[in-house]
Formats: sequence, C-alpha cells, structure tokens
Amino acid sequence: MILAHYYQTLDVQEIADVVGDSFEMARQARDAKEDLLVVCGVRFMAESAKILSPKKTVLLPALSAGCPMADMITPQDIAALRGRYPEAAVVCYVNTSAEVKAACDICCTSSSAERIVRALPEKQIVFVPDRNLGDYVASKVPEKDIILFDGFCPIHDRVTENDVTAAKNAYPEARLLAHPECRPEVLAHADYIGSTKGIISEATASDAEEFIIGTETEIVELLRKRMPDKSFYPLRDSFICPNMKKTRLSDIINALEKGEYEIAPGAEVMKSAKTSLERMVALGN
Repeated sequence: MILAHYYQTLDVQEIADVVGDSFEMARQARDAKEDLLVVCGVRFMAESAKILSPKKTVLLPALSAGCPMADMITPQDIAALRGRYPEAAVVCYVNTSAEVKAACDICCTSSSAERIVRALPEKQIVFVPDRNLGDYVASKVPEKDIILFDGFCPIHDRVTENDVTAAKNAYPEARLLAHPECRPEVLAHADYIGSTKGIISEATASDAEEFIIGTETEIVELLRKRMPDKSFYPLRDSFICPNMKKTRLSDIINALEKGEYEIAPGAEVMKSAKTSLERMVALGN
C-alpha cells in the first residue's frame, strides 16, 4: 500500500492507494492488509505507520524528509514537564518523534485534538509541541487548564495578520479557510478553522465560489484540480513545506525495487508509543 499526505506533490498523490491527512494515514496504516507500506510524507508519519503495524515493513522513500516541529521537542522535555505538572495528562501532536510519543499519554491530530482533550478526565493538560494548535484547542475547551509548549510549524507560523489583510483586500468575496497551526491572530480572521481534510471538505461543501486557503500550497492545487468551477488562492506566497516536497516518483520506484528506506524504531519505544497512538485512533474517530 502506498500512502501519501495531502501536501505531497499531485503526481505522487495520483499514484497513491491512500491520500489523507495524518489521522487518515495512521488509521489506514493500522487497518492495512498489505505487508508493505510505502509512506510518502515525513519521518514521523512512517514511524506512526510502523508503530501501529509492527509486523509490516514500512518504507520512507525520502529518508531526509523530516519535520522541524517534531525536532523541537525531546523526551527529556516531556520528563521536565511531568515533573512540573504531575497531575496533568500529556497530549502530544502526532507531529512528534516515536520517542516523544512513547513518553506521552495520548497523541492527537489537528482533526482530533479538540475531541481528545475534551474526552480526557484530567482537568490539566500539557499540550506539546505546537503552541498554535494548543492555543486553538484551549479556546474551544475553556474548562481545561492547558499548558503550552513553545513549538510551532515554521511554515504555518510565519503567516502574519498582514498576510491576511493583503489576501482579503485582494479577494474580498473569498472565504478564509485556515489550519489551526496558524497563529491566533490569523485564525481570528478565518471563516473556517480545521485540519487539512476539514479544509478540503469545507471547500467542497460550501456554496461560496472563492476561497483563501490558509495551509500548504499543494491544497490550493488539489482543490483547483477537483473543483475548476471555484477559485482558490493561497493565503501567502511561498506557503510550501520543503520536506513534504522531497518525495519524487523516482524515490517511490527506488523504495519498491530496493526496499529503501526502512523505518523501524526500537521495540521498547514502539511498545510505549503504540499505546499513545492507539488511544488517539480510538478517541479520534
């Protein structure tokens, strides 16, 4: 099975068996009947696939495709936070390493974060590593005391309120659909806030004809292809995740022919991380 994230280039998406956001990729990896999973995305996605399907072979065609947000937090950071907030549940965004997932209580994606935080019995939540997604969840679940870590997605976090103003001035009739990895001052202007899959669904279902897309540029290209009768504009220029663009068709061929590159975290890490991911999949549905 070839799995591809929505931020992959369209030629990669076209040959994939499954195209989805992080949550859908994790769920499909868990339920796959195939013995070989080729993950067209970044490293934490391949790790998640392996953790949920430990008996399967998981390949990451572009070995250098990492996630800067995931690199911002370590298991040592989690240990320090647990020491400061011993009564809190630790929720980690899926954009984290296997080692960090193993140190946390439960994972979440942007589409499931609010539901998961709301469902947890603990009143105090340590949310890592994305401060912007955590702040958004805190605004939706005010009854919980949410402690934020100072991590972020460099691609979404660089969007400013001035970018929003410029886009709205250029396209005054367009609805702004934004990802919660954007800063709070950007989200304050959004007509819709949601995961990548949520943004696609909203644009599809809406009667509006123009949209400003507040996430990675590939979504603009995907929506233009799917709905040529509507108009889609990027929220800012260069809204591109370079790591998500590293996977090429030739890399996928290489992975299938040579078995490169296999992703296999250590057994103890996988065992602990699997609990966090399985709880995410169970509560996130």
